[in-house]
Amino acid sequence: MLICKVKGHVWATKKEETLTGLKLMVVQELKENRAVGGDFVAADVVSAGVGERVLVVTGSTARRALGRDDIAIDCAIVGIIDSLEVDREKEKSKAK
Repeated sequence: MLICKVKGHVWATKKEETLTGLKLMVVQELKENRAVGGDFVAADVVSAGVGERVLVVTGSTARRALGRDDIAIDCAIVGIIDSLEVDREKEKSKAK
């Protein structure tokens, strides 16, 4: 799974038939709360909004998240992050 930030929506009136009805979002991977790499498109199965941090799966796991193996996607947003705790001990030492 990847931690990403939702940057925007994708609208495509002409697309592969298996994409019909899917909400497509532009996301960018985050590391230590900073953007890394370029933007990519993920199918949204949890109704994420622009600006939210999300969990993204790739490959066959993304297709499974939609309950189908014959769909033309390789990334899916499967969770919206409420909070994230990383390096707890490091943060404690900074606070002192």
